Amino acid sequence: MSAPETTQNKAAGPLPKPKNQELWRMANALRALAMDAVQQANSGHPGMPMGMADVATVLFKDFLKYDAADPNWPDRDRFVLSAGHGSMLLYGLLHLTGYSGIGIDELKRFRQLGSPTAGHPEYGHAAGIETTTGPLGQGIATAVGMALAERMMAARFPGLVDHKTYVIAGDGCLMEGISHEAISLAGHLKLGKLIVLWDNNSISIDGGTDLSVSDDQVKRFQAHGWKTYSVDGHDTDAVTKALKAAQRSAKPVFIACRTTIAFGAPTKAGTSASHGSPLGPEEIKGARERLGWNYPPFVVPDEIRKPWLDAGKRGASKTATWRRKLKKDANRAEFERRVAGQLPDGWQAGLDALKAKYVADAPSLATRQSSNQAIEAILPSLPEFLGGSADLTGSNLTKGKNQKPITPDDFSGSYVYYGVREHGMAAAMNGLALHGGFIPYGGTFLVFTDYCRPSIRLAALMGIRVIYVMTHDSIGLGEDGPTHQPVEHLTSLRAMPNLQVFRPADAVETAECWALALSTPKTPSVLSLTRQNVPTLRKDVAENRSAKGGYVLAEAEGTRQVTLLATGSEVTIAMAAREMLKAKGVAAAVVSLPCWELFDAQSEAYRQTVLGQVPRISVEAAATYGWERYIGDKGESVGMTTFGASAPIGDLYKHFNITAEHVAGVALSKI
Repeated sequence: MSAPETTQNKAAGPLPKPKNQELWRMANALRALAMDAVQQANSGHPGMPMGMADVATVLFKDFLKYDAADPNWPDRDRFVLSAGHGSMLLYGLLHLTGYSGIGIDELKRFRQLGSPTAGHPEYGHAAGIETTTGPLGQGIATAVGMALAERMMAARFPGLVDHKTYVIAGDGCLMEGISHEAISLAGHLKLGKLIVLWDNNSISIDGGTDLSVSDDQVKRFQAHGWKTYSVDGHDTDAVTKALKAAQRSAKPVFIACRTTIAFGAPTKAGTSASHGSPLGPEEIKGARERLGWNYPPFVVPDEIRKPWLDAGKRGASKTATWRRKLKKDANRAEFERRVAGQLPDGWQAGLDALKAKYVADAPSLATRQSSNQAIEAILPSLPEFLGGSADLTGSNLTKGKNQKPITPDDFSGSYVYYGVREHGMAAAMNGLALHGGFIPYGGTFLVFTDYCRPSIRLAALMGIRVIYVMTHDSIGLGEDGPTHQPVEHLTSLRAMPNLQVFRPADAVETAECWALALSTPKTPSVLSLTRQNVPTLRKDVAENRSAKGGYVLAEAEGTRQVTLLATGSEVTIAMAAREMLKAKGVAAAVVSLPCWELFDAQSEAYRQTVLGQVPRISVEAAATYGWERYIGDKGESVGMTTFGASAPIGDLYKHFNITAEHVAGVALSKI
């Protein structure tokens, strides 16, 4: 209908006559609500919702499989607004199609404290918001995980799962590096039920996208194995034709929709001025005139609201048919359990047996090895357990012996080879968890949580069960040197709200930490695991002692004079220091703190009993920052204050003075 306008502050003439009057009026309702909400909030992004209104209208009216009255219907299509700054597009769609929780009053409270209509879509704030978006690229990458989950669930529950994942993405989503990882993985796996609609408006915050990028996005997606189409995003017939073709594709589909940002605005359409600021009263007045929208702010007349509400009810018959099918399905109970995220009865039996074996045999194992044995113990009783690694399977030890890999032709397996795509892997795991039916875990080195961090943060923000198996967790990895030796990473991760960071001391604690990660449905977990062997320190498994985050592993013999605090491999060092102190007549207790977050959640009385009222010395082969919360003014931390170095493990611990002798010496100086 219209090529993008590029001249700022030049009044535009009348808009071309639309091909479909009903779709035109429906799309204008989205535009008007976006203009009004952003203007009332005096904050937001009106341009993207106005530009993509035609595309979204066609999608929600004629293609998306959903039921506004049953928003969590498991076989619904998923819709992801990757360009999350345009959140008013999603809120307008949910409001107009009849989703509960997004009434007109919520639109009027756009971006206000406590409102479900937040500045960017937030998972859990309202029905119909499938994932939290805002950090660009996260939405499209998360959607890859959703599409993968659909294919895998369809392989396990044929006849019950058959839906698509739709994404609206912007230029920023495609510029972010995570998009490269995501679309490459999707193309490789031939995720044919994934459809991305690109808001190709050629505008970024700084100005035209030609300031910074000249990629041919269509050719790029083709190179990654996607089917592509290019359409005028304001031509509803062209959008309809492309979406019809996309339904039949065996490959993921990319539809480049040429649009005008702030379509309809008289002077700001096609300009960066409409990207992240209210249009202003005069511009909105002019846009209403050009669009033929002669209604007050936040008013949508019944004759325009009705086709939207009808669209929201369109999937009701499909929902009812599906639920009747579910009632007759032999696998109904298992399907419902998995979708609900409930663990099966007896799922811990394998772990319990494994812990008993550790106590009996007292093996010396790297915790990455005992983690692998825990995975082996979990797999038989937890069919939704889905593993993977970012091309480090043999190092992370994330694959069970009998785990079958996912391939483009067979989605019945339970292991994903993500390739060297740490960021994409973490985001895809978010999508797998959000879709339902799987508990994803994936591995890389702890140092590479730097690549995963944005996705880990979103998992914590959304409150979903994703497990990160992060091995080679300290200078103990040795010769690979400081580029691979994590120093500040534990501190950084522990600073993140709603994230459990586990650093087990031995095989028993590793099994306990796996059990805790799996049994926490609304909190993601990081398992920080060693490359080097550590002895079995625990002699009791009657209870999961790691569940309290910290506990006295070895009490002082006599009246406690000092407390040695440690995590992971350094608990062994603390135990050796305890023996040295004992030989000098000093009674020392050793406290293992496998999870600070769980320890901090305990009562003050419990924590003080564990820590004691004596000097406290912490030891951890990582940055000492943060330990002051436990050691107090009279204690001292033994750890890293610099980056690591390339050398054998024994030389490194001596070089950085993280030894039992040094810990004992520090303890003696404090009593």
